[in-house]
Amino acid sequence: MRMATSDNALAERAAGGDRDAFRVLLERHYDRMYRLAYRYCGRHADAEDITQDICLALPAKLRSFQGSARFTTWLYRVVLNAATDYARRGLSAAKAHETFAEVSALEREGEADTAAQMAWVYEALGAMNEDLRATALLVLAEGLSHAEAAEVLEIKESTVSWRMHEIRNSLRSLVEAG
Repeated sequence: MRMATSDNALAERAAGGDRDAFRVLLERHYDRMYRLAYRYCGRHADAEDITQDICLALPAKLRSFQGSARFTTWLYRVVLNAATDYARRGLSAAKAHETFAEVSALEREGEADTAAQMAWVYEALGAMNEDLRATALLVLAEGLSHAEAAEVLEIKESTVSWRMHEIRNSLRSLVEAG
């Protein structure tokens, strides 16, 4: 299978039962799925569970992928939904609040001050509601533009901008209080 094949084409083929296309999609995007799940829940074990659940459900879910959006946009939505469902089931809710400040090893490489600052930011995000946290993770951690985050979250770009304004205000208030 050629690496030049688009994600959308691979998704279409995988939805039709092409195992090689499915394998290539997983190879391309497993790390992305895991990283977002980890950033959402803050625990490696939970992120692994969420990512594995997605991998098991993905063949069936691919049938709903219509190709009107980029595959990665659709996949971000799948991961956020799975992480939210996982947390709602209570499997990680208590653990997430206790350990959300843990930042991935890749992000913590380097300066201790940077790691402490990142831990503080993740802890602060953990205290926010699901909508704000998901928005912050997509924009700040994943580097999506407001338009791309809006597409993933299925909201208006102006709503993403408003949420980011609220996030900044919340963080500013915490800094001033702290």
